[in-house]
Amino acid sequence: MGLLICWRNCAHWLALLAAPLLLTSCLLEPTRFVSTLDIAPDRTFTFSYVGEVRLMESQPDLPTPAGTDDSDESADKPDSTEARYIAIAATDNGAEAANATLADGGDSPEDAAKLELLAEALRSEYGYRAARYIGNRTLAIDYRISGTLDHAFTFPFNPDGEVIIPFIAIELRGKDRVRMKAPAFANDDSKANPASGMMGGGEKPSLLDGTFMLTTAAEIVSQNQEDGAERLPDGKRKISWKVDGNLRDAPMAVLRVKPLP
Repeated sequence: MGLLICWRNCAHWLALLAAPLLLTSCLLEPTRFVSTLDIAPDRTFTFSYVGEVRLMESQPDLPTPAGTDDSDESADKPDSTEARYIAIAATDNGAEAANATLADGGDSPEDAAKLELLAEALRSEYGYRAARYIGNRTLAIDYRISGTLDHAFTFPFNPDGEVIIPFIAIELRGKDRVRMKAPAFANDDSKANPASGMMGGGEKPSLLDGTFMLTTAAEIVSQNQEDGAERLPDGKRKISWKVDGNLRDAPMAVLRVKPLP
């Protein structure tokens, strides 16, 4: 029934497509970054992603910011009453960024203005300490969040998105295990993940250039880094992945943690 309703309203939904939808990872791909995840035996966790994300060129046009003439409908800005917010430093001047990228053969002023809207929407999401447009369809972001794994966690996530291919997802497995997997941190064209450019057959070189590190004091049930876990001085263990075009298997680990009631 839900799919039928979604289909019937598809045309209307596309017409009203606004910047928040662009936050889903089916539209964004990781490029240069450093990402960390720490999971404690009591289920508390901290995740961070600092670096760049890029809007995939294969995606539909971005929503048109209000005041422009290239669309009959202007994009709606996110409603500040519908989400949690944190204060973020202001971005660079949008017009200057647009002119600079156009001079370098990059984004047009129109696309630059739209990407400025995307950065603004990201800054309104809980966990984003900074987000700014830097040209070439790219945003520089600083994201950090802590919580308790009594429910699943996905990054990035936006409730307006219907299809999610996450950078990273943590799911609950039974009462005493959690499973972490980072689909977008691998260059596997057969899985059509964002990092491969959805081109297949190696037609587009990977833009991945990052590191991902998992630290934990919990029991490691399984993991797919062939070098295994390194023991740290504080008793924790660390698993590191070099994320680039040579990494075919998405980082994965299963941990045993405090049982749920």
